[in-house]
Amino acid sequence: MEIVSSAYHVLSASFIFFLGAAISATIGRKFNVSPVKSLGLYGWHTFFSLFYCWYVLRSGGDAIAYFRHGLFWSGEIGVGTSAVRAMAALLVSGIGLSILGTFLVFNIFGQIGLLAFWGSLKEATQDKPWRIRWLATLIIFLPSVSFWTSALGKDAISFMATGLALWSSLNLSRRGLLMAFAIGAMFIVRPHMAGLMVTAIAIAALVDSNASLIKKVLLGIGAAGVAAALVPFALRYAGVGEVVDVESLTEYIDKRQSYNTEGGGGVDIASMSLPLQLFTYLFRPLLFEARSVFGLAAALDNLILLGLFLFGGMALLRGRKTGLGENRVFLWAYALGAWLILSMTTANLGIALRQKWMFAPMLIFLFISVIGRKRSA
Repeated sequence: MEIVSSAYHVLSASFIFFLGAAISATIGRKFNVSPVKSLGLYGWHTFFSLFYCWYVLRSGGDAIAYFRHGLFWSGEIGVGTSAVRAMAALLVSGIGLSILGTFLVFNIFGQIGLLAFWGSLKEATQDKPWRIRWLATLIIFLPSVSFWTSALGKDAISFMATGLALWSSLNLSRRGLLMAFAIGAMFIVRPHMAGLMVTAIAIAALVDSNASLIKKVLLGIGAAGVAAALVPFALRYAGVGEVVDVESLTEYIDKRQSYNTEGGGGVDIASMSLPLQLFTYLFRPLLFEARSVFGLAAALDNLILLGLFLFGGMALLRGRKTGLGENRVFLWAYALGAWLILSMTTANLGIALRQKWMFAPMLIFLFISVIGRKRSA
């Protein structure tokens, strides 16, 4: 398979690249990121999109399968894999894009999520010492973030949804429509995570001490209604079934834990305790476990995240607060729920490296917002 095979492929890919640059510079302002920084981030993110495209053409991957389904689409429309296949069909068979052009489209989705993530971290660190602000920028430019969110597949869209949900939670009363869009985008590719988002909103509404009783009731009923519709659908999508009890959930977790336990990316998660499962999902591979350049890059990223979580955890234990007005209940409920569920049902470290970015931005925000002292005026 060629990366481009006609002049149209070159022209269309070039157009999408410059369109992405324009979108990045424009949307970046909405997240308080300057056009220059937005374009710099776009260049960085696009580099990983091009590298990922080259890599899958040499070594194979899910993106190749999605592209081929786009060439020979069966007409199936749905959520998850079916949704990505339908989008690929629109781009490949409908518009006639090459695999490079298709990658660049999904690169824009990931870039939007990254800008929203950056804007959220800028809010969290605007009054902090330069070292904390530098750390926030370093996290945005971690290779693993851009690599996994720049390719044809579910991860670019789910990361966009995560970034927008995080940004919306900083002022949920004024960004409710954006939160709804984020949930909708997540539902398209990972409906079970969208159901978890709605559940987290319902929890946040019920425990909000500043909301009136009427507002709590209305928000709670609305969120519970949406959750009641989404969660059963998400459970069926995930393979649990419509009737959920302890036995069926246990069987589902055991089945998921048995997947991909062999090979370079697999770990025997079924034999681990829950704390070790949580640690493995978010922070492995460690430096001494790296067996390749990719593994070393992932381990360095994980080392930075581990340090952030340790210092942030100590700050939380000391009772540090932010005063930013963000909906921390929603962030904690969604992030911890996602971390718990995914760590119990994922055995493959390669999958964990990608999917943890559906909730890691929330945890990063929660921890980085409480470390360091505010600068004096």
